[in-house]
Amino acid sequence: MRSNSSDSDAGADRPRGRDFRPLIHLLRFTRPYIGRLALALLALIVAAAALLAFGQVIRAVVDYGLANGSPRTLDLALLLFLLVVAVLSAAIMARGYLLNWIGERVIADVRRAVYSRVLALDVGFFETSRTGEIISRLTSDTALLQVVVGSTLAMGLRTALLAAGGIVMLAITSPQLTGLVLLGVPFVVLPTWLLGARVRRLSRASQDQVGEVGAYVDETLHAIRTVQAFCHEPVDRRRYDERVEHAFETAMQRSFNSALMSGAVTLLTFGAIGTVLWLGGKEVLNGNLSGGELSAFLFYAILVAGSAGSLSEIAGQLLRGAGASERLMELLQVEPAIDPPADPKSLPSPVKGRVAAKGVSFCYPARAGTPALEALDLDVRAGERVALVGPSGAGKSTLFHLLLRFYDPQHGELALDGVPLRDLDPAELRRHIAIVPQDPVIFGADAWENIRYGLEDADDDAVRAAAKAAHAHDFIERLPDGYDTFLGERGVRLSGGERQRIAVARAILRNPALLLLDEATSALDAESERLVQDALEHLMRERTSIVIAHRLATVREADRILVMDRGRIVASGRHEELFARGGLYARLAALQFQDAAVPEQPMQAKAPAGII
Repeated sequence: MRSNSSDSDAGADRPRGRDFRPLIHLLRFTRPYIGRLALALLALIVAAAALLAFGQVIRAVVDYGLANGSPRTLDLALLLFLLVVAVLSAAIMARGYLLNWIGERVIADVRRAVYSRVLALDVGFFETSRTGEIISRLTSDTALLQVVVGSTLAMGLRTALLAAGGIVMLAITSPQLTGLVLLGVPFVVLPTWLLGARVRRLSRASQDQVGEVGAYVDETLHAIRTVQAFCHEPVDRRRYDERVEHAFETAMQRSFNSALMSGAVTLLTFGAIGTVLWLGGKEVLNGNLSGGELSAFLFYAILVAGSAGSLSEIAGQLLRGAGASERLMELLQVEPAIDPPADPKSLPSPVKGRVAAKGVSFCYPARAGTPALEALDLDVRAGERVALVGPSGAGKSTLFHLLLRFYDPQHGELALDGVPLRDLDPAELRRHIAIVPQDPVIFGADAWENIRYGLEDADDDAVRAAAKAAHAHDFIERLPDGYDTFLGERGVRLSGGERQRIAVARAILRNPALLLLDEATSALDAESERLVQDALEHLMRERTSIVIAHRLATVREADRILVMDRGRIVASGRHEELFARGGLYARLAALQFQDAAVPEQPMQAKAPAGII
């Protein structure tokens, strides 16, 4: 189970290993494509073998074609050379296509898996994580990993094969000189290991800081109106610049260490090879080696040296990929706190919408120890219209969150039609609930998709009927392309009342058994409020409705009013009896409606400035 610590705090505890193990997790994504992977590896081996065969071709040319002065031998050597070139070209083509295909396919599958997991995570996860940082993992990390898997990994395998094969051919050509080459290997491996560990740590830190940059951009752009209204642009520019500079400095540290590793390995490798060739030249002069053998040895020595130098650079790139893979795998390993039970129960048919709560206590993950609901008991009959009133922080919206099973209470039980919510598949539960929030969400799509949201199989006639019932049809028809009009990101092309009516139409189309209204008219002007209120009356008819009340009209029409304070229900009844009884409700009502008399107050709680 995941921790509830903040994302920034969690970042300090992320594993900072010194190896490529995070990349191994990608192997499970290659299982469906094992056939193509086998062909790619075969092509990789054939290409490496063909390149290694060039050393023997060079040896044959020198020892048999040139030294013997035989034109026929020289012609045969040339034919052998062309044959090797043809095999090498075909293998490189097959290897390049197959490995790139596998790389692109694997990264596409990783993207899908991570996005699917993120969508399945509970709301509590996003309460303690920054959305922009998650977006960075899905974009910049997968882009980096795409390069690593699509090309760098293939280059690494090819170079490793060439290095191993080259050492074998060196040993065949001259075991004595090869022994001297191998003595220099620790001097090449040691700096690669030490510098590589630092490169990986800096790569992970660089990716984290890029994620921080993305998170800050996401936050400021989504609040651009507030940023500009409060003239906050200079502060945001400075803070953004600071984050970019930190990311740049870390990237440069990583780049310097990577370059240092490549330079050191290349210097040591070619220095060792130069020494060995000097000794090899003496062996030729002493008659212990032929000119062809020295030429082949020279070819293999350069091949091994070049491979060793390339491997150090490739290792740095792979270490960056390991950091990106680690960040992505962390998301895949997060387990949602809200999961369907192993054997989910079904709601009785038809669903009536009776809601019951018994001894429910709940604290938000980010505010553990501060109860949002405490020992709450509730029984809402099927078809009943219940209004929730109380000061801000009383627990009204929290009750909605629990009914939608965004969270589970720490104590007590909630039930719908007698079935505990924990025993239901969250998807089945939510299919029978519709919520109209105070600030409705409009997606960057047309009116069809926004009203049909979650009910993709609903036909156009049903969408139009829902829009008419919500008093949204007329203004939608006046849009440039009617229902096909793009409504803008977050519905920026609509007024507040129009967005609210789209949300009501969405709920009407859903035809829920339980309707949750979260102050759906509190921010509207009088005309928009009248239209939305009329649409809500149509929607609430003959269905269970729980309303977070703000307007007196809503309260008076309710079958029952529940007064909440500090996570508890402190009073229950209709408007007149609650007002006459005094207490918190009467004070809240009197504060909102100044013409009302304020009865005697037996309650000690200080009242806020309205029924909210």
